[in-house]
Amino acid sequence: MNVDLIFKIAAVGILVSVLNQVLSRSGRDEQATMTTLAGLVVVLMMVVREISSLFELVKDLFDL
Repeated sequence: MNVDLIFKIAAVGILVSVLNQVLSRSGRDEQATMTTLAGLVVVLMMVVREISSLFELVKDLFDL
């Protein structure tokens, strides 16, 4: 696993939290919630891609 993945996840988290605060303070709570959910989906897609590559590595390692 690269350190780049951790930095990408942290960047998405910071961006989502700033957008969430801005939208919440302007009275758009529903859009703030949707922004948070979208950030969660983006991070989960990054993690799923890494888990998939891990499974491929294990599969190649054991010739399954």
